[in-house]
Amino acid sequence: MNRAILGFLMLASTVAFTGPACAGPTQDEAQVREVATQQGDAWNRHDAKAYAGLFTEGADLVNVVGWWWKGRAEIERKLTVAYAHMFKDSTLTITEVQVRFLAPQIAVAHARWTMVGAKPPPGVPEPREGLQTLILKKHAGHWLIDVFQNTNAIPEAAFAPPAEAAKRRAR
Repeated sequence: MNRAILGFLMLASTVAFTGPACAGPTQDEAQVREVATQQGDAWNRHDAKAYAGLFTEGADLVNVVGWWWKGRAEIERKLTVAYAHMFKDSTLTITEVQVRFLAPQIAVAHARWTMVGAKPPPGVPEPREGLQTLILKKHAGHWLIDVFQNTNAIPEAAFAPPAEAAKRRAR
């Protein structure tokens, strides 16, 4: 009986670590990274339809200034206007993508980016570099962005001790 259980466990572990399940995450990770690359490519062509096509129909997108766009159609509509004005001459470069799977059909990716050429209206910060959080779902064998949060970034600095922070505020 113990030999049968041991044999089953050995067979199960061999299948788990050498079978299709092992190859899947590597292929899926490459596909998730490709979505980030395609996002940059579509952005640089100023192709709102292609960019929005990387999202699910009901996706949520929060851009770098906190504007919340709901659904693929709204993402396309808002980007069409943005590409005609603020981002007309912009170039987006994805510099790093890290991927983690929350479930076989759900991944979270963090993508660092830089941008040049944006011309924001008064009162809107110029996007120069930042970090995106993408939650992707696998639909019919393709990964699509379901939730997207984009954040302008500044270099990280140490937090000041409370007494020092109070002195700074008093100055």
